[in-house]
Amino acid sequence: MAGRDLRALFSTNDRGLTTAEAFTNRHTQWDLVAAALAAHLRHTADPAFDAEDLEAARNNVITFHGVGGIGKTTLSRKLEAALADAGHRPDQWGAPTWTGERIVPVRIDLSRSAGTDFEQIILTIRAALTEIGRPLPAFDVALRRYWEHQHPGEPLEEYLRRGGLASRFGKALPQQMQSALSDVAQALLLPGTVGSAVGQVTGSLVRALRERRQTVRALAGCARLADLLEAEPDLDALSYYPHLLAWELAQLPADKTATPVILFDTFEDVGDRTHRDMERLLQRVVWLMPAAFFIITGRSRLQWANPALQGQLDYTGPAAWPGLAASAVVPPARSTAPAAARGGRQVLIGDFSPEDCDDYLARRLARDGQALISEDVRRVIADRSHGLPLYLDLSVMRFLEIRRTGRTPQPADFDHDFPALIARTLSDLTPDERHVLRSVALLDAFDIPLATQTTGMQHEAPARRLIERPFVREYTFGLWPYHLHALIRSTVRNADDQADDRWTPRDWQQAAERALAALGAQWTASTAPGRMLLVGCLRQGLALARDFGLDLGWLTDAAWAYVSDSVWEPVAPPAQQNVDGEPTAADSLVELLSTLARRQHEHRERTADRLTAVVEAGLLPAELQEMAVYYLAKAQRDLGRSDDSRRGMQLVVDGDGRLAPAARRGLAHLARLAGDFPTALATAENLGWAGRHHRVRGDVWWLQGDLDRAAAAYEAARDEAEQHGVAGERATSQAQRAFVLAFRAPDQAEDEIDLAQQFLDGLDLRATTLTTRIAALVRDAGSSGVEDQARILRTEASVAGLVTADATVELAVCFHHAVLGNHGPLADSIVRLQEMSQNADYAYFVDIAHFMAGLPVPDEASSGAQWIDGPGPTRDRWRALVTARRRYLSSAR
Repeated sequence: MAGRDLRALFSTNDRGLTTAEAFTNRHTQWDLVAAALAAHLRHTADPAFDAEDLEAARNNVITFHGVGGIGKTTLSRKLEAALADAGHRPDQWGAPTWTGERIVPVRIDLSRSAGTDFEQIILTIRAALTEIGRPLPAFDVALRRYWEHQHPGEPLEEYLRRGGLASRFGKALPQQMQSALSDVAQALLLPGTVGSAVGQVTGSLVRALRERRQTVRALAGCARLADLLEAEPDLDALSYYPHLLAWELAQLPADKTATPVILFDTFEDVGDRTHRDMERLLQRVVWLMPAAFFIITGRSRLQWANPALQGQLDYTGPAAWPGLAASAVVPPARSTAPAAARGGRQVLIGDFSPEDCDDYLARRLARDGQALISEDVRRVIADRSHGLPLYLDLSVMRFLEIRRTGRTPQPADFDHDFPALIARTLSDLTPDERHVLRSVALLDAFDIPLATQTTGMQHEAPARRLIERPFVREYTFGLWPYHLHALIRSTVRNADDQADDRWTPRDWQQAAERALAALGAQWTASTAPGRMLLVGCLRQGLALARDFGLDLGWLTDAAWAYVSDSVWEPVAPPAQQNVDGEPTAADSLVELLSTLARRQHEHRERTADRLTAVVEAGLLPAELQEMAVYYLAKAQRDLGRSDDSRRGMQLVVDGDGRLAPAARRGLAHLARLAGDFPTALATAENLGWAGRHHRVRGDVWWLQGDLDRAAAAYEAARDEAEQHGVAGERATSQAQRAFVLAFRAPDQAEDEIDLAQQFLDGLDLRATTLTTRIAALVRDAGSSGVEDQARILRTEASVAGLVTADATVELAVCFHHAVLGNHGPLADSIVRLQEMSQNADYAYFVDIAHFMAGLPVPDEASSGAQWIDGPGPTRDRWRALVTARRRYLSSAR
């Protein structure tokens, strides 16, 4: 039964209000352990229990999982102490229900820093059991054989001393093992010094067991001992020796009976979700010692009840581990001893999930059995809390405080930071650690050097101490491994700090300047900065420059590096809260890069509107203003606004900046769209790599029906992009190559399309993705299902605002109908092409459609395009492609 929340109870005169505590000082976790262990003791005391049963389901484990730094290790240590000596049990932890049973707790730290290997784990468990005061012969003989084989010449006593096990558990283990070996040797009537005859002892013992001699009848009951002694004494064999321990414990007389309680702490460090070698060995220990009870603490739930892990682990599925199945997980608000006794053995501790937060708030205050805090208020509080229980507590008190004024609390009342969180967070920090905490609150993530440079300190020690605090979370595989708990970070930055050493606005400004400089230094100093570091530095740097009105500095070069690869990861920081003052260059740069990234997911009309606003604001330095103008001109071209696009491109060319070659390419594209192919081709001769000369040539040649020359140009463009390490251009050129080859060689196109899709993996290029899919449409021309594909592609091109893609889809459909000789549908597609090209762009697509079908182009429909070698040869090439496709389809039937 939940306890009363006295603080809430004494915060109101409402006697009809009921309050309840959802958690208190880990006593709930103790209750769970006590209940589960009591149930385990009852199970093992049942006469039907068999320690050698390898098939029965296991319910001898309970796991506590939660975020790093929430106190799982402290809980593990407290549990070990409380189980070892009732005098070390906290006052608020109730007495367990069992009496008289002998509990032998042993905690094993699995953290990487502890460096505990599997050998040490087995030795630690056996060393703890020396408390029983007698040898465990079956296990001890096997372990001695393993030791002599794996550590020849190394005394076990020295190893135990060096590893700290001798000081922790005493020096009885070597003596007990020697005693076991001597007893077995004596029973076998072996001569000589036993200590140097381990192999002889084990060999003779195996023969005696196989021959069922009376001299070894004490060990004959262990059915699998001979097999284990015959097995190669390696690590795998060692992992099965716990079965011998389980058998020996089952043979103990009543006055020596003991139940090991083994606590595995920091279980997340035994491996990852793809490499479970160590986890498999540990699971084997748990399974082979059914009389022992295991308490596992780690960051994640145990997945042993997941049948999908069969093959990675020895024992999997809910039938094997009923207490670990998903339905048996115990969330914090429901973590009660009866739940554990019924079989729920996966217990979440630490930060609450949104559902747990809602459940907590709903239970915390009630009237007539109904939650007092409304659902919409609970939702806001849960979102703001980031799962931190203390924030939920403070919000409940704020709810009661507002209610005392006679007003019903509203969701807006809880868009609030609590200074008490700062006080709680800072309470045990040194002044230097407080300085580091405030500094890193400016950063989404950090490492030790970045934190130190942001503080302006010359030494790293305070930062290293801070990362050990529970509110600093670690993600080992992140670009920067550390980040503050989201709520703590928000509170430190935004709440009314009343500490004596609180920062002034100028302090925050200077720290932001140091942070921005430190990020820039990390990016520029890296010998191989890579895309991930660039994007990470940009995201953090843009937020700092925007929020504190800082000069752009290195962000200008970073912005150019970002656009150069045409990858377009999201880089915009979250929207700024409580925006005051005039917009700055940083605001415009955030909007510019955000627009460029979002254009892969928005209609080009929206992109053009956003870029127009950036250009008209005029806040960017000249070189970044050029970037905005250029990409606005590209969006205008995609929308079919060729005149506007031409003006923008020419403006960039005249500026002769970084994008001048790209703008010259843009003008070549516009010439091509207008049907001025000779000008486009001549322009390509002077573009070079920066202007993507090979791709511009390919764009001209395929329209002439000269697909071999176009494919070669695109291949050269792809290879050149690969040499320069520009992934986006490589993917675009390959997609175009796949598209043109799909007309001529559908079988070859299959491989080319696959390669384009591989190049697109991890990139966000909407137009190029559509090109690849149109290539597949062309490849399938003359087959069934083409029109259905085309309908989908038309919709996607229209949603994106990509006029080019829309027209190209229609041209592909014309090719399909020409191959099949479908004159009526072909005429309909030609009409659609005419409607699309009313502004003169793509008008030559109408000509090409007629060429494909072998039809004359009506004078009123002719585009007047300037074909490279005249309309006649161009017509012949396109018609030949249709004829070749018909032959291909006929031969395939």
